[in-house]
Amino acid sequence: MKSMQHHRAPLISSSSSQSNSFITRLLLLLTLLPVSLACLAFILQWRGGGGLADPASASVISSTSVPGGNSDLNHEVFPGMETVSSVSPKAHQSSSSDCSNLARSSSPSFPYYGDWNFGVDSNLKPKICITTSTSAGLDQILPWMFYHKVLGVSTFFLFVEGKAATPTISKVLESIPGVKVIYRTKDLEEKQAKSRIWNETWLSSFFYKPCNYELFVKQSLNMEMAIVMAREAGMDWILHLDTDELIYPAGTREHSLRRLLLDVPPNVDMVIFPNYESSVERDDIKDPFTEVSMFKKNYDHLPKDTYFGMYKEATRNNPNYFLTYGNGKSVARVQDHLRPNGAHRWHNYMKTPNEIKLEEAAVLHYTYAKFSDLTSRRDRCGCKPTKEDVKRCFMLDFDRSAFIIASTATEEEMLSWYREHVVWGDKEVKTKLLRKGILTRIYSPMVVIQALKESGVFSSVVLSASTNLSKKKFLASMHKSNSSSSDSLPSKDKESQGISARHLLGAESAVPPLSPPGMEHAGLVTED
Repeated sequence: MKSMQHHRAPLISSSSSQSNSFITRLLLLLTLLPVSLACLAFILQWRGGGGLADPASASVISSTSVPGGNSDLNHEVFPGMETVSSVSPKAHQSSSSDCSNLARSSSPSFPYYGDWNFGVDSNLKPKICITTSTSAGLDQILPWMFYHKVLGVSTFFLFVEGKAATPTISKVLESIPGVKVIYRTKDLEEKQAKSRIWNETWLSSFFYKPCNYELFVKQSLNMEMAIVMAREAGMDWILHLDTDELIYPAGTREHSLRRLLLDVPPNVDMVIFPNYESSVERDDIKDPFTEVSMFKKNYDHLPKDTYFGMYKEATRNNPNYFLTYGNGKSVARVQDHLRPNGAHRWHNYMKTPNEIKLEEAAVLHYTYAKFSDLTSRRDRCGCKPTKEDVKRCFMLDFDRSAFIIASTATEEEMLSWYREHVVWGDKEVKTKLLRKGILTRIYSPMVVIQALKESGVFSSVVLSASTNLSKKKFLASMHKSNSSSSDSLPSKDKESQGISARHLLGAESAVPPLSPPGMEHAGLVTED
């Protein structure tokens, strides 16, 4: 028995030793495994995350790498997301002074999404284009354009003159994918002088008048040419929009004009966006798109009793509920026989378009949002500052009053008038109208444009145009600008010829900018 016990003891000792060794190894493995994973994660992060770099951090890495941004991460960075340090002072000096308030932020915050390619994808449906007639600078055109690119607009037909047609600005616009720049050259005017519009009656009451009437005719002629270009480009929808107007696609799951139009029934030819008007709260606004958040709602988006019940407080002794127009803008389906019907509507030579009016979406109109708008509008018109003469130049009462003030008052008197008629300084009245729904806060356009600005998209476009455009193209743009003829339309000596040949095609008169209903309509309006 003792002998058996003597032989069993070593076996038990060996088994215990093996067990202890296994436990030791297991503990060592469990200890080393998380340490190894942590080291691996550190190495991957240090090397850029294996191709999954965060855009903000990637932009920082790009900005601190080889001069010129030749980093292997550049292809992953959203355009313009490099920080200020990545751009040399010399490059900044070559930028247009017009872009001084488009400078990038040192801390990029614009979110990167793979499908935010600004409409470059030709497979996106529907295809939407915007046409405009503008003399604005890059500080207004670029935010306006890229905001609508975010909304899904892929193509822009820009009829430029004045500041917008100068070589410094036009070369930037021409460098942007999806943008067609059309200059007001002698050739363009000769083509438009042969337009069938001059032989028709629907626009005839606007012919051969100065200022706003002339602009209205010019816009209609440009829209007519844009329709042809839209068809050639395979566009599905066309929208005429000024560069002080932004589409606000409320009611969609996404902040997307493309999504909104995708849901329009196929039998609808035209979609009307009622307009909201900017209601500034300061007299020192410099950048309306990023500083204005309060808007006055359109009559079409308000209960009738609220609109007329608050009409006096909302109008503030101005001629009308809105300072300027109140009949919105429309987007038309590109189809046969489409024609403009003035700057606010479209029509068709062969049928009355089937149209719908949107109940939530709107056009945000930033009108007289800057104090300088008083003098800039005045400087574009050569009419005399009298009540009789301004009727020849302007269609709306407020424009007439503003022109007279800007032409006859001192700077101090103009500022006082602007504060009284435009700026919403009375907090009590403002709060009351906000509670009633007459005034509303809208922040999304300001957020989008501010994010675009902070990401460096605008300054990136300017710098890219400065470095990539060839000298030949630059000289060509200079030639176009220098060869531009007068901005005026065919002179009055052609009026008799035009009237004699004019016929009744499209007998419905063009829709001018119209004021919203006044109190004289209160008893005539009924609920739909």
